[in-house]
Amino acid sequence: MTRLVVVGNGMVGARFTADLLAADVAGRYRVTQFGAESSQAYNRVLLSDVVSGTRDLGSIMMPQLAHARLETSLGSTVCEIDREDRVVVTADGRRTRYDQLVLATGAAARVPDLKGLGTAGEPPRGVRTLRTIDDARGLAAASMNSRSAVVLGAGVLGLEIAAGLARRGVPVTLVHPAPTMMERQLDEASAGVLADAVLGLRIGLRQGATASGIVADEDGIRQVVLSDGERLPCDLLVIAAGAIPSVALARRAGLVIDRGVVVTAGLASVNDPRIFAIGDCAQPPSGSLGLLAQGWSQARALVAHLTGTTVPADSVGTDDVVRLKAPGLDVVTMGICGTRRPDLPGHRALTVADSGAGRHIELVIHRGRLVGATCIGAGPIAARLLTTYTQRTPLPLDPLALLLDRSAYDLGSAAREEPEDLCRCNSVTRARVLDAVATGAHTVDEIANQTRAGTGCGGCRDELERLLSRGDADAATVKSL
Repeated sequence: MTRLVVVGNGMVGARFTADLLAADVAGRYRVTQFGAESSQAYNRVLLSDVVSGTRDLGSIMMPQLAHARLETSLGSTVCEIDREDRVVVTADGRRTRYDQLVLATGAAARVPDLKGLGTAGEPPRGVRTLRTIDDARGLAAASMNSRSAVVLGAGVLGLEIAAGLARRGVPVTLVHPAPTMMERQLDEASAGVLADAVLGLRIGLRQGATASGIVADEDGIRQVVLSDGERLPCDLLVIAAGAIPSVALARRAGLVIDRGVVVTAGLASVNDPRIFAIGDCAQPPSGSLGLLAQGWSQARALVAHLTGTTVPADSVGTDDVVRLKAPGLDVVTMGICGTRRPDLPGHRALTVADSGAGRHIELVIHRGRLVGATCIGAGPIAARLLTTYTQRTPLPLDPLALLLDRSAYDLGSAAREEPEDLCRCNSVTRARVLDAVATGAHTVDEIANQTRAGTGCGGCRDELERLLSRGDADAATVKSL
């Protein structure tokens, strides 16, 4: 039997282990999984919903896998890898042998060098990041007594945190070093529409501004100092300045490190074929997007490699879709979009600018297919575009019909019969969800346990609740948890 050790019990590590044991019908693998956090696996993507108060901690917990060939050790930090002896060593001295090792150590919050913040020891009271369930719990508690807050970084996470704090009634200011927000996904025009929406939530905005330091006293943080000299009063500072792959363990073991653990196309370390890396800590030849869907895709691919199986056709998701989960802000991007969109031959863009209504939609089209889109302030259209993009549906002769009437690009019965993904993060079709309901799943959580629908970005959970409340498969009286 092959001894497999997995270091990391986050969303990617936990998914990998579950898929491996499900695919390993021959019983070849015995797995030991270490998680540095003491809690069971949870949906990190939804931590900002805990901050906003739209979800409680219990609703983001993931089921703890129980299996005869799995040993899970929570609250155990692996601090050393002995590659010669093929042993991992935990902080309490436990030694566990491996034949193969999978690193799924994720990433840590990037904290900029701010004068007054310090580089060692505990930061001043009121300075926080959001990467773990304890971070979310602490930030939600801190918001209850906060008089004003500053969020550094207006990428996806920073915007979600700022909108969540605003929803809790905390006056908040966003500080972002780039001229526009979400610059990885949005161009100047679409970012301008988003800026108007942010200001409409009474969130202060400083774009093109850099924090240079903080002012704190014995009671905690008091001000954030910007590089132009402006001082922003606050008693809560949340740093959302990106993430750094957690590679200290791999570096100590002598694995090749660049930004992440450098791996081959097969996800094996380039200098140790017994060790693999997936998720935020990995740096594959194609590059890292920092998105959950990419980590899940890597987990599926590694399972297929280790077990000699193939990736099921319905499990191949789209790993370049970004959905902003912020109360009062409606942003979805996919594929080729934003200021970094390459100017490729044969590509054309169709843009609908309606800033007065807070809407901005852009389609990027190539050879009759939707290869990218930006959608702000138009949720129903975004859902339609996601279906078209993920299923690679041929477009109508006039792509403007995508924005006007769904029936305008009806391609006939063959297209109507293709399964429509209800949960795009996990490529779960509506039909599969209805099958789960018909076979006894009576709550959203039970559907999630059977199909994984709703366990990614969480954007489909409302649709799952509507499906149940409409009475599909005799579920009219069932309430979602």
